[in-house]
Amino acid sequence: MERGTTQSRKFEEYAYVLDFSSRARSKTVRGREGIIVTALGEDRLTLLEILGLDDFEFEIGEKIYIGKEGRTKVQSVLGKLDFEQISDSAQTELNNVVSTIVRNNEERFVNYINNAQPLTPRKHSLELIPGIGKTYLKVIIDEINKKNLIVMMILNHVQE
Repeated sequence: MERGTTQSRKFEEYAYVLDFSSRARSKTVRGREGIIVTALGEDRLTLLEILGLDDFEFEIGEKIYIGKEGRTKVQSVLGKLDFEQISDSAQTELNNVVSTIVRNNEERFVNYINNAQPLTPRKHSLELIPGIGKTYLKVIIDEINKKNLIVMMILNHVQE
């Protein structure tokens, strides 16, 4: 990258609510308190801490707009969270929300699986997904090479 040029940062536009607390303090920004929402970003699957507006109610699993312009229920996105920082109920809800995101963006995830490449001669990028080892990877690659079609059944098997 050349000096003086900036790489454009990508931000989440939508997020799914994992948990919320009506009166809480932020874990990422000091001095911020109010309706604190723990959410999962739709595009990059980022765990986020969000400050909600006081006049609105949130539901677990609800899809909310968190983009830069035209927010209706969100005052600001406070920052990113680590898995260990989210509540137990948010950790429990995470599996359901990820399943919803995969179902809603099925084509994107299937294309990722179909177009995944090896990282090194000994390690494939699909091996980084929990539950996929060398044996299962060989089955996936054979299926992709045969028809290069839907791998959704494989994704469903890994989620179980």
